[in-house]
Amino acid sequence: MTVPVLVVGAGPTGLTAAAVLRDLGVPCRVVDRRPGPGIAPKGLVLWSGALECLDRLGVAEKIAETALPLTGGSYWSNGRRLAVARFGGLTGTAFPGPLCVPQPVTERALHARLTELGGTVEWETEATAVAVNRGGPEESVTVTLRSARGEETLTVPWLIAADGARGLVRDSVGIPFEGHTFDRMFLIGDGRLEGAPADAEVQHHIAPDGVLVIVPQPDGHRVFFDMEPDGQTEPPTEELLQRLLDERGPGGLRLHDTWWASRFRVHAKVAPRFREGPVLLAGDAVHAHTTAGGQGLNTGVQDGYDVGWKLASVVRGADPALLDSFEAERRPASVRAVANGDQQTRMWLLRSPAARLLRNTVLRLLSATGLLEKKAIPLLAQLDLDHSMSPAVADLDGAPAVPRALRLGRRSPDLALAPVHGTTARSLHAHLSAGRHTVLVHGDLAAGELAARAAAVVGERGAGDVVRVLWIQPANTAPAELPQDGAGFAVARDAGDALGGAGAPWCAYLRPDGVVAARSGPAGLDDLLSRLPSRPPRITPVPAQGPVLSSPPAPRRPARTPPLSASLERGDPHAARRRRTGGSAT
Repeated sequence: MTVPVLVVGAGPTGLTAAAVLRDLGVPCRVVDRRPGPGIAPKGLVLWSGALECLDRLGVAEKIAETALPLTGGSYWSNGRRLAVARFGGLTGTAFPGPLCVPQPVTERALHARLTELGGTVEWETEATAVAVNRGGPEESVTVTLRSARGEETLTVPWLIAADGARGLVRDSVGIPFEGHTFDRMFLIGDGRLEGAPADAEVQHHIAPDGVLVIVPQPDGHRVFFDMEPDGQTEPPTEELLQRLLDERGPGGLRLHDTWWASRFRVHAKVAPRFREGPVLLAGDAVHAHTTAGGQGLNTGVQDGYDVGWKLASVVRGADPALLDSFEAERRPASVRAVANGDQQTRMWLLRSPAARLLRNTVLRLLSATGLLEKKAIPLLAQLDLDHSMSPAVADLDGAPAVPRALRLGRRSPDLALAPVHGTTARSLHAHLSAGRHTVLVHGDLAAGELAARAAAVVGERGAGDVVRVLWIQPANTAPAELPQDGAGFAVARDAGDALGGAGAPWCAYLRPDGVVAARSGPAGLDDLLSRLPSRPPRITPVPAQGPVLSSPPAPRRPARTPPLSASLERGDPHAARRRRTGGSAT
């Protein structure tokens, strides 16, 4: 067997990365020390950014079948509503609001998709040692795996570490975890909540002695509390949860038939590096979030998607420097998400009467002016990430002709399109499905000729399975048709004139994650095409399984506790920008 990539960890992050790799034609091996897919519903909310990634993998629709669309979030004090932000108003996306769906549903959908793509997960297989090999012509990673078969040692060109906040890989390659752990203990209970409001609004009840969060679920509710540590480590009893509910809730609520409960500490941490040579770290392995805003699962899915398509591109012949953009883009996004959750949690836990009064006043003002909804929802949805300073994006010759709707380094909005010549997709994102690279060419017949040329180059380079060419004709113009067949690319029309009228043709390269990576005029098309994967995967032979020992597996290595040294503020998301312009865990 040959495999260029080993994925350690089969939670949402690892499964997303593995599915993207397989979908883009790159085989990988996936291992996880657990006996099977997760059953604990730790993550509960999927926001638009993660849902778009899952949609391109073909699993969002399946997940949405059993999900509950959340309608808004509100803050309450002394039984009175201080503020509300309505969900569901985001534009330019097929997912205008968040969905409430237990994490195991997402994991099962991703695992099923990986299986469809020919991948498997080796459960009860634990990475016990990881070492980066330097000094040869190419770096590699040697990993020792332990399972019921014994131990095996293998060497792979690339390793994706998605093994969680207490996983082995980050420690093994010498990357610290910077941030802090909250002093308070946090409790969660999932069950039936008699007397709860009928709508699907997330309620935050902030009392002098702590917070109560009520999250509607498809088949019940989640209640969430903080409290002083009491020395207990077992999950909270239903009686304790009910007592806290009575003390902090609006009254008249009864929790029963609890099916899952947990007691844990929350952290706000980000690793200073997301890569160590051929080892790329993603998800909880490099960022630990509080529960506020439900950002951990969402950030991890987007990490997995990003590292998956970028590593697939490199294995298929793209410049290895593309992987430098993984940390350059995903770390600032993680710092922002962690800081947002950290700030929300601190706001919940204010104890000073003066500080609580100020908080409540600010919440009322932000809600009354609409700023809470305008600012908070896009931040949580993670659709507004700016990668314009990334080393993986560039404006090329003739780029000023490209309209503002496609901003460099930003996610492309889901623009309305009209089908032409038998195509059926009615939006830009529908053409971006299945994680392909997209060369977008806009204009009349001359643009069609550019699109045909681009499709021919893609075919000659052997990348037709992962690169699509899309010719978009301007709105309010007669449909143009090439004299030749036009095979190798799709044709659509701009239904809303968002991309400008008939003028000089222009081109844009949309990455598999929908981000505008390059823009050009006709003269820059060759430069734009040079940035795409150019050949079938380069496979490096490695043993699928090393020597199997006759002895049984040794006990698992005790989990290491990350250091609590540096503060979260050391993770500055703007540091990279300044350098360039100057020269849930639980």
